[in-house]
Amino acid sequence: MEMVLTGDVVDARTAAEWGLVNRAVPDAELDAGVDDLLARATRGSRTSKALGKRTLYAQLDRPEADAYAIALEVMAAASQTAGANEGMAAFLAKRLPTWAD
Repeated sequence: MEMVLTGDVVDARTAAEWGLVNRAVPDAELDAGVDDLLARATRGSRTSKALGKRTLYAQLDRPEADAYAIALEVMAAASQTAGANEGMAAFLAKRLPTWAD
């Protein structure tokens, strides 16, 4: 509330310490930090990521039991997809998966 009332500026390090941002990096490391984040955010199946986002939004503001029911239904359906089969096969073969999407 103090920040709302005062309008005080908070530096990046403080914002990270307070949990207002996920991380703060020095100026010299910004490009590398962005590249790292993008590499991690874009790996894996796009279909799976989209399904995860839709499921998260469907669960918001719902009672816990309803949110779990949604998750269970989505996970059961997702486990039958081609992507899930590829992921499991890759894991068992100790190789990186090849996503169709």
